[in-house]
Amino acid sequence: MIPLCADQSVGVLPYSPLARGVLARSSKRNTARAGTGADPVADEMYDDTDYEVVEVVRKVADERGLPPAQIALAWLLSKPAVSAPIVGATKLPHVDDAVAALTLTLSGDEVARLEEPYRPHPVLGHS
Repeated sequence: MIPLCADQSVGVLPYSPLARGVLARSSKRNTARAGTGADPVADEMYDDTDYEVVEVVRKVADERGLPPAQIALAWLLSKPAVSAPIVGATKLPHVDDAVAALTLTLSGDEVARLEEPYRPHPVLGHS
């Protein structure tokens, strides 16, 4: 949607830019909520291909010595149509990561690596 919105001069306010925390937490796929039915929305939204993206985010973050959330947010903020992501910070370090992402510039190679495994999903939650 971002390329379409940019083409049509429509601003984008991404909701849950860290994918319900998936892009911000440790590399563990299974958490107390994930895959247990405790978060049915996430269980419906994400599949194995999404975790390929998560692994690349983690690799780039490790190479930079930065938290994965900063890498994910920096990628999103590099998209011209994005006006402001709705981060949903619940702790001060979440705000720190969001602010740090404002000044982080990813290389063309990093952007390509982050985007390569992504597979579009159908729209969910709207009928």
